[in-house]
Amino acid sequence: MRCWKRFDARACAAAVRRCALAFACAVALSLAGTAAHASPDGTDGAVAAVTVQHGSDPGTFVDAQFAFAMPPSLRSAVDHGIALYFRIEVQIRRSRWYWFDKDLLDRTIEYRLSYSPLTRQYHLSRGGLALPFDTLDQAVATMRRVAHWRVGDATLLDDSVEHVHARIRMMLDTSMLPKPFQVNAITDHDWDWTSGWEECVLSVSGAH
Repeated sequence: MRCWKRFDARACAAAVRRCALAFACAVALSLAGTAAHASPDGTDGAVAAVTVQHGSDPGTFVDAQFAFAMPPSLRSAVDHGIALYFRIEVQIRRSRWYWFDKDLLDRTIEYRLSYSPLTRQYHLSRGGLALPFDTLDQAVATMRRVAHWRVGDATLLDDSVEHVHARIRMMLDTSMLPKPFQVNAITDHDWDWTSGWEECVLSVSGAH
């Protein structure tokens, strides 16, 4: 006579729970891997505003904060004497339904980030001004913040910002790198870094 084992409902339920838990863990790990691949260096664009200011201090000004974490390969390059060049670009356009958008403004800030083994300091240069820093993080924190950058006069816009759009981005200028590193930029995400274009909040303040 064939013997049948007694059905154990509790054991079966426990097995089902284990399978469900394993599946949930696999999905979570898959999603985490996808997120890490999408943003390996922690960058997350920028928060920026463009203000057309009238009154005692007239002009068009840009304020921005970039969420830029220096990737390890770029940190290593700076520490080994490779100067890196970064660009912050802002563009303002007026959309026209009957034709192409009108270019109102296109401005750029250029930074040079370097390290001096002699003084053991990092240097951030913009134009003819160079600032020394004890750590790379201090230099990067200064570079990724733009405060009251005057990009134009107060006649750039009228009182209405309707149909006007502003955007900003920060990027590593690979054209200024030594040739071997320009080749790396083709295949290595770290060497082809950009925040991507981010929309700016537009406003008009003060009286004419």
